[in-house]
Amino acid sequence: MDEQLFFKKLNSLCTSKEIFYFLSSLEVMSDTMASGALQKISELEVDDNGLKNPALLENEVFRALCFQFEFESSKLSNTGLLNALQALIKLRIDPQSMLMTSLLSESKERLGRGQLTAEHLCALGESLLELEGPSCATLEQIVNHMQERDIKSWSPREVVMVYKILEVTVREGKQWQSLLNRLNGVTLRAASQLSPNFVSLILNSLVALHQTRAVLLVSALCKHSVQHVPYFTDHELINVLEAFLYFGQKMQIFTEALERHVPKSIHTMHPQTVSKVMQYCCKKMILSKPIFDAVAEGFISSADTLTTDQIAAYIIPYGTLNYLPPSASSLFRKLETVLHTRVRHFQPHTLLNLLHSCVLIQRYPINFLPKIFSPYFLQKLQAQPPGLNRVVMSQLTQLFLTVTLECPFYEGPKLLSKYQVKAFPTPQSSLDVHLFKRVKTGLLYLLKKRIYFASEVSTPYFYVVDIEIKLDEEGFVLPAAQLEEVHRRIALCVDGQNRFCAHSHNLLGEEAIKQRHLQLLGYEVVQIPFFEIESLQNTRKIADYLHKKIFPCTYG
Repeated sequence: MDEQLFFKKLNSLCTSKEIFYFLSSLEVMSDTMASGALQKISELEVDDNGLKNPALLENEVFRALCFQFEFESSKLSNTGLLNALQALIKLRIDPQSMLMTSLLSESKERLGRGQLTAEHLCALGESLLELEGPSCATLEQIVNHMQERDIKSWSPREVVMVYKILEVTVREGKQWQSLLNRLNGVTLRAASQLSPNFVSLILNSLVALHQTRAVLLVSALCKHSVQHVPYFTDHELINVLEAFLYFGQKMQIFTEALERHVPKSIHTMHPQTVSKVMQYCCKKMILSKPIFDAVAEGFISSADTLTTDQIAAYIIPYGTLNYLPPSASSLFRKLETVLHTRVRHFQPHTLLNLLHSCVLIQRYPINFLPKIFSPYFLQKLQAQPPGLNRVVMSQLTQLFLTVTLECPFYEGPKLLSKYQVKAFPTPQSSLDVHLFKRVKTGLLYLLKKRIYFASEVSTPYFYVVDIEIKLDEEGFVLPAAQLEEVHRRIALCVDGQNRFCAHSHNLLGEEAIKQRHLQLLGYEVVQIPFFEIESLQNTRKIADYLHKKIFPCTYG
């Protein structure tokens, strides 16, 4: 039978029984046709759980095909040999059997003689990865042969396979960099034609190969991935999101694509994919209300099926980005129900991160704080990495301060002083130095002398105030160093862009709780956000703005 006609007929068949019947009607077929039939059988009979029907391996036609491949391996074409090898690996044929040993031995001999094309090298590499794993010594031999080939003519599938082989053969990352550079160049030219699967696989390989210098390629693939968002499988979308995080990519059009996709797919997406979407938003400080609202609905309906890590991944971003969705009451009611039944299953640090994120948005886990402040739980925190470091102790201290200030009815155990920090750590990025300098210059113009305000003031309540101004009973400004007759304290919060969600005027959770607590501690909190001051052209205008903001009663 003509090969073209054979494959047309083969592709129309839907069961292995039909394929065996079709094959038995033929008097003769080429090895390419026979290996194609094996590949079609493997596609139909193998799923994520393995071989659907092991009995098919006993079928007479199947056994006859295997017999021919085993005893005539030296006469096979490269395509027939390697396609058969791939299909039989997929069908879980014993790697130690005579059939597999014969095909592998013949493949390696042809590799050694330099008889394999780029397509065949990739097919053999894929088979060896599946069969022998990353430690297979022959993979390095395959890469050496690939270095000598003209890669410009390689198909996308071959390019993907070479990346995968390089992933496991690169040790120090230097010996194949010249091949990687050529490969990256070819992939860049073809980026806009790649399928969703290939985009995902290549981005995954670039992460594994630490290709941080392939900036143009990464940007092109990330940009191209936007149109594929609705078509990515769960696993593919996770790969793409991980690449965006690893390479520091952030594109508004990608976020918009997620905003269209996630709300429609929330009830069918795998929880791990939803977790990765939320991690992406959280790390990039992207407050996407369409995504967060949809995830809240998804959590309410599926929380009982989530792992403890997934529960934390779903919920923590709400606190970090300081957002309560419309369904907040149902969301946190569901969270409390889940915690009551599964709190002992959480890893200590995961539980602390989760409960800390809740208080940032004024959701108080009163029923679980006795557990958190118990010596036994604190010992468990200390025993597991990262232990009781400064960040962990700050979270514990802020939880304790929250219940002290905002939940006076709490009567459970207190946090022992040895677990409390003296001051919350201020991240280097927290203070916008340029904005801070402009505000201080404006204040100097307004108050005439530098002695009337203090900057970066440590308080007895763990927080650092950006700028503090003290007033006496009649409202006159006192020198910052004066300790007596202080009637009012004004805390200026100089909030640069890094204290807000990306492209938003929504304060981050850490800054929101700080301002809330300072107010409860008796400060008059005055917020100086970047978006109110950035358009003011000169010191006089800034001073005028500060006068109106800090002393509205005397303004004008």
